[in-house]
Amino acid sequence: MVDKIKEIQQQIADFQIDNKEQLEQFRIAYVGRKGVVADLFEGLKNVPQEDRRAVGQELNTLKNFAQHKFDEFQVIMEAAGDKSVAFEFDLTLPNIPFENGTIHPLTSVKARIIEIFEKMGFNVSDGPEIESDFYNFTALNFPENHPAREMQDTFFIEKKGGNVADDILLRTHTSNVQIRLMQNQKPPLRSIMPGRVYRNEAISARAHCLFHQVEGLYIDKNVGFKDLKDTLYHFAKEMFGKDTKVRYRPSYFPFTEPSAEIDVTCLICKGKGCNVCKYTGWVEIAGSGMVDPNVLEQCGIDSKEYTGFAFGMGIERITMLKYQIKDLRLFTENDVRFLRQFEGV
Repeated sequence: MVDKIKEIQQQIADFQIDNKEQLEQFRIAYVGRKGVVADLFEGLKNVPQEDRRAVGQELNTLKNFAQHKFDEFQVIMEAAGDKSVAFEFDLTLPNIPFENGTIHPLTSVKARIIEIFEKMGFNVSDGPEIESDFYNFTALNFPENHPAREMQDTFFIEKKGGNVADDILLRTHTSNVQIRLMQNQKPPLRSIMPGRVYRNEAISARAHCLFHQVEGLYIDKNVGFKDLKDTLYHFAKEMFGKDTKVRYRPSYFPFTEPSAEIDVTCLICKGKGCNVCKYTGWVEIAGSGMVDPNVLEQCGIDSKEYTGFAFGMGIERITMLKYQIKDLRLFTENDVRFLRQFEGV
């Protein structure tokens, strides 16, 4: 039976179809209820029980092969009308080369970031990009009058009116995943949250309305600021090299207290000053801090028993530093001349 199936399959492949009459002949011979394929199915009952399943799968493959060829040529015939369809091939034409693609630099750097933090015990979490104000702002200790809530910073999808926590928007950071994680899991928590975020900003060499972030969260007993410093110090050395200099600057974020920004030596100008580092020689790579007790309590975690730190960084910023790219817009323009530079990376 298997040999017969292979013979019929070869007949189907060799069957020449140039007009509607030949298409009808093909249908009767191989697709119709009285065709050879149907006869083979009828003979399946005579196959030994132990071989019937394997032979049946072969028959289904043969049937689909015949039906696919019939459907394909039926479409061609309908498009051609009453004209004969003859396929001519110019064998003297040069072949179309098949070029291997390459991994986008943002994807490559994202994978490297995940790899570094996974070695430190962090897992990866994900969440929705369309979010409510509660998870994007309210639960993160943003006051109702905070500037980030206004239209110049946030893409709002639906303004509900009344309670601002019900408004629907495109997330401005992946911190919404942190809130969902703290609500749904009990400490200890140690996770990073990579993903796309959106902000209503003018597109330039240093800013974009769509970009990628990776945030991190560590909640447990007796977590201190030194744990935060050691974690990000290790990350910077692993990502940019052991000679990279790191500094911490006091800062303010509604959801962390105390807060700090992390800078590294600009790898593009080597600290001499350029448009990427605003001619300071330093580039900010992350914002961080100890999770505010109000955020912990909002998520149902006892702030007297547990403490934790959080951080967030832009994947585009890390990629620009790693590969010395001076214009953020290159990541989304899909210029193959730019992308081909990363073949083999």
